[in-house]
Amino acid sequence: MAVGVVALTGWAMFGGSGGSGSDSATRDLFVVKRGEFNVVVPASGELAADRQIEIVNKLESKAVVTMIVPEGSRVERDSVLFTLADEEIRTKIKDAEDVVNTVQASLTAAKSTREVKRSTGQSEEAKAMLTIKLAELALEAWRDGEELAKRDTLKVKKETTSINYERLVRKHVESKKLQTDGHISMDELEQDRIAMIESSAALKTATLDLEVYTTYTYLQDKAKKESDLEQAQAELVRVRQRNEAEISNAEAGVTSAEYKVQSAKDRLSDLQQQLTYCAVRAPQAGLVVYATSIDGGNRWGGSDRALQVGTELRPNELVIVLPDTSRMVANVKVNEALSGRIRPGQLVNVVSDALPNVILKGSVVSVGVLAESSGWRDPNRRDYTVRVMLQEVSDDYGLKPSMRCKSEIVVEAVDDAMHVPIQAVFRSGGSAFVYLADNGGSIERRDVQIGRASELEVEILAGLDEGDRVLLRAPEAVELRGKPGEGEKTGAPARKPSGGRPEMAGTPAPKPAA
Repeated sequence: MAVGVVALTGWAMFGGSGGSGSDSATRDLFVVKRGEFNVVVPASGELAADRQIEIVNKLESKAVVTMIVPEGSRVERDSVLFTLADEEIRTKIKDAEDVVNTVQASLTAAKSTREVKRSTGQSEEAKAMLTIKLAELALEAWRDGEELAKRDTLKVKKETTSINYERLVRKHVESKKLQTDGHISMDELEQDRIAMIESSAALKTATLDLEVYTTYTYLQDKAKKESDLEQAQAELVRVRQRNEAEISNAEAGVTSAEYKVQSAKDRLSDLQQQLTYCAVRAPQAGLVVYATSIDGGNRWGGSDRALQVGTELRPNELVIVLPDTSRMVANVKVNEALSGRIRPGQLVNVVSDALPNVILKGSVVSVGVLAESSGWRDPNRRDYTVRVMLQEVSDDYGLKPSMRCKSEIVVEAVDDAMHVPIQAVFRSGGSAFVYLADNGGSIERRDVQIGRASELEVEILAGLDEGDRVLLRAPEAVELRGKPGEGEKTGAPARKPSGGRPEMAGTPAPKPAA
């Protein structure tokens, strides 16, 4: 029932008071029947291109227009839109080419210096590596030859003195027994004892020599050989560090020269690219619109001056807007009270003010996220922007952005419902009623229950039967059954609010019966 109440606010009276008597009543009667109609939301707005490209002045230097296509022209892709004076840029390109040649020569010299440093460094490093190799061989010869021979000699001496000492100890013990038995003299016993003592001393000396070698001499020799190797290795590190520092400086010189070359080439490339900006081509087919024609050119940074040959442009100044008119959209405003009924995909009938007899079919693409104020004229009104994609738009239509348009958004299709024209339903307080005509021509008021409604039709849920005849206007006093003046006292037709349904010229009505 809430749907019907919202729709009723847009009802309009299309029938006049229409004379008097039975002739007038017959002429303004509608026979109630079942059928279908669409519930629509009216909206108005303007057309826009679905895709448009903004063409700006990309020159960084002074830009003077030397040619520009007429505004309103339709151009194809790659067509020249405008040209700019290029003498200054061509002069800069020649200077930039000289700079590139100069820094290229400096780069060649820097690379030669780097190669000399690399060659010298390789020679010094090879010499240091040879010194290391000799130190390694000396260490290896000592470890595998001299040190083993020395250690073996000391071990043999210790072992032989130890064996000799043990032999002399045993002999001394035997000599003691022989002397006790009187087989040898005391002098012979003492000689054996002296030999044992000397052998013991020799054993101690051999043992000490081996310990001294193992503990001190070996470590000293080892430290000396390893130190020689470490010094050679350290020298190689120093040589490499010196070489790396010198080569690094040479590399820095090459890098600096390469940077200068690249910078010079980039500058030359930029200038050459700037030269291409002197002849601006259309990136897509479309309609040529000067930036100065869009809100005086101020919306996108233009100016109020006319765009023509001789005009000097600022860097990055918008020059031309190139909308693709083969894909058009309608941006229409819907009151916030009705915006909740709009959904993407709903069908829309659009009529441009420039083509009032052409119905453009479309569908809802999106509904704005935030409501917009209507401005100072109606500060309390809030509207949502609905974006409608138009289908099968032909260039023959001549549609252009910013053309005003009206639309009807089909939010619901009512099937097999009993309905009457909007102007047949009247309201009094919270109730709705119609004026029913009988076969005799007299008219009486009949309360009805209404349902869904469009701008032209309203669904009747109860109160009427199929075949009943209702009056399409407010009756005169003499036409009413009852005392005169009853109709004027009991109700009045609904009034169409401002901003109601747009006239859809050439649009077939949603099947109201005659």
